[in-house]
Amino acid sequence: MRRRRLLTGLGGAAAWMTAGGPARAEQPRLDPALPLGTRAEAELAELPGKHRLIKLSWRPPNYETPIAAFDQAITPNEWFYVRYHLADIPDMSVLANWSLSVGGDASERPFSLTLDELKSGFEQVEITAVNQCSGNRRGLFDPHVPGVEWGYGAMGNARWTGARLRDVLARAGVKAEAVELGLQGYDGPVLPATPAFRKCIPIAKALEAEPLVAYAMNGAPLPHFNGFPVRLIVPGWTGTYWMKHLRTLELRTKPLESFWMKPAYRVPRGMFPVAMPFVTQEDEKTTPITELVVNSLITSPTEGAETSTKGFDVRGVAWDGGAGIRGVDISTDRGQSWKPAALGPDLGRFSFRQFSLQVVPPGPGAVTVMARATNNGGQTQGTKLLFNPAGYQHNLIQNVTVMAA
Repeated sequence: MRRRRLLTGLGGAAAWMTAGGPARAEQPRLDPALPLGTRAEAELAELPGKHRLIKLSWRPPNYETPIAAFDQAITPNEWFYVRYHLADIPDMSVLANWSLSVGGDASERPFSLTLDELKSGFEQVEITAVNQCSGNRRGLFDPHVPGVEWGYGAMGNARWTGARLRDVLARAGVKAEAVELGLQGYDGPVLPATPAFRKCIPIAKALEAEPLVAYAMNGAPLPHFNGFPVRLIVPGWTGTYWMKHLRTLELRTKPLESFWMKPAYRVPRGMFPVAMPFVTQEDEKTTPITELVVNSLITSPTEGAETSTKGFDVRGVAWDGGAGIRGVDISTDRGQSWKPAALGPDLGRFSFRQFSLQVVPPGPGAVTVMARATNNGGQTQGTKLLFNPAGYQHNLIQNVTVMAA
């Protein structure tokens, strides 16, 4: 019945997807390091409730945000990227009857609640945090690796409003034997053989103060394609744990066995720094990808832009997994020397931090601008790619070449 309702729904995801997706649109300007096929097929196209994003696939919908939208600290909802693994996306008519089930074998008092009960029954809190797909910039890996060939825009920064996850779990009663919190949403596979999108986080992470069961984004209800009506927010961790259309919270006494935990979303052990190892899901060689690494993005000028020899502004955003950004340095001589940029307002340790610096080129001609972020933990972007087969955590120092005249 749910499948039939989805396919026959009008005006939402179902109508859009069964109609064959968006009409052919113009091609965006993309980094030449992206695979040739991606650059040939990607286009600017709209989803319901969205401005024109860079479409990489439409079933399931995977749309990235153009770089220009990051020239501000908060990413507007209409520009926020869209990422799905499975194509059976619930229509708004289905989600109107949303409820959340909270239980599991490590729960003392399983219960369910409606959206109104979530809003009225728990303290409302807000946090500003970056949601970034684990594979952001995957298309820039050399050599290329399989997966959605994202450029720079599989991310966004928003003000998220909701109830603390730990408050919701407290109502269910967390047994001392709990080791993980299982997660599942209302979106699902089209074919029965496709594994459902099930994830988990360590119970210690679930009980921290920051994770939210969120129902608002930048002061408005969550957009349909960003998880309406409720999604999980796990600040500092990659977007794979930010479950959209949240349906189930399962307190578990045993580790979750799921395709989307093993073998998917894994990285070599010890390759990336983490403050909280995911010990219940580790094996001898690999561990789940979890925390974001320090990174930055130059939003202006853009590649190939014409600038003045009298000087121009370099702007961008920097972020990390929650230590917070200590500084951003700019180079215009291919890394031989660096100057500190001015940092914008601090919106919280999980947020984008804007930076800017006016630079004067040595003369007319090509100028390569580089930005290098450092966080409060002393971690700095590097010049060597940490290659991994899934294409995760690309945080090489970015080069933007402009023409001064």
